[in-house]
Amino acid sequence: MSTLAGRTALVTGASRGIGKEIALELARQGATVRCVATSAKNCEATVAEITALGGAATGHGANVGDSAAVEELIKEVGAVDILVNNAGITRDTLLMRMSEEDWSAVLQINLTSAFLLAKGLSRPMMKARFGRIINVSSVIGVHGAAGQANYAASKAGLIGLTKSLAKELGSRGITCNAVAPGFISTDMTHELSEEMRTGILERTPLGRLGEPGDIAGVIAFLASDAAGFVTGQVIEVDGGLFV
Repeated sequence: MSTLAGRTALVTGASRGIGKEIALELARQGATVRCVATSAKNCEATVAEITALGGAATGHGANVGDSAAVEELIKEVGAVDILVNNAGITRDTLLMRMSEEDWSAVLQINLTSAFLLAKGLSRPMMKARFGRIINVSSVIGVHGAAGQANYAASKAGLIGLTKSLAKELGSRGITCNAVAPGFISTDMTHELSEEMRTGILERTPLGRLGEPGDIAGVIAFLASDAAGFVTGQVIEVDGGLFV
């Protein structure tokens, strides 16, 4: 059953990892997907996979942390029904060693991009009296982590943005929710030491790292009509790590 047939979704950071799987899952559910990465070329593999599934998708390149680039992107893609703010970077180091550049870069891509896209794309949603805004936060934004002050602040900021937009936009039929992944098997977690990985698995009741599909499934639900009465929520998808 195509639960998102007739809907158009925009997914940032759609070239790999969680973002790619989100784009694929939304397409499987019937949505037309606008895949966004730093360049349209980076989205080619995602678009090709969606097309092979019989879905519809286009690739777009933009620095989503830059207001002028986001403005051009919105002109290019037009109105969407579903916005998934997934783009994110890390520049990990202890606070005493963190440069202002590393702080600003992470906040710009992880948080400011969500503000810019939500601001621009919520206008047509308001006119249509329907919309789904889904922000990909992190359990680090809820619980913090040493060496990730910039990343934690950006992901915590997404949670505050989510709750505020839920209150502002709810009367226009727009829901806004956040998904907070735990440790997911992506390029980021592949860099973990064996000791860290073992420690995480020992503390996780489900005994494994998550897969991108575990996040994509929750986002597909939040994008659907079935989640029409769910807004302002932060759903931790972490295998029980922080129970």
